[in-house]
Amino acid sequence: MTKVITSQSAPEAIGPYSHGNLYGDLIFTSGQLPVSKATGAVAEGGISEQSRQSLENLKSVIEAGGGNLDTVLKTTCYLSDISDFAAFNAVYAEFFKTDCPARSCFAVKDLPMGVKVEIEAIAHRA
Repeated sequence: MTKVITSQSAPEAIGPYSHGNLYGDLIFTSGQLPVSKATGAVAEGGISEQSRQSLENLKSVIEAGGGNLDTVLKTTCYLSDISDFAAFNAVYAEFFKTDCPARSCFAVKDLPMGVKVEIEAIAHRA
């Protein structure tokens, strides 16, 4: 049975979707944008600040589902500009230090709200 995951720390969804779903011991997150729950605004700054906010939001959704960053199996990362890849990787490495999850990372034409990054994950409960 599927259970909807809602994080009290992540911003509200901007469409008809949930923060994530729990199926058995697996956590499937929606893409997390670099939006602050406190302000409702996109994180100020460039790719580094936006990446950090997206990853914080992702972390909060995974934790709401009973996991943590160590239980992440796979991430999919969307960048609005592939030239931000190195800067994105530097911030990503702050969150995933060892035994990193499998990952896909690619550039897309546009992201919601004109942001520079969106990140989703599959994890398991701790």
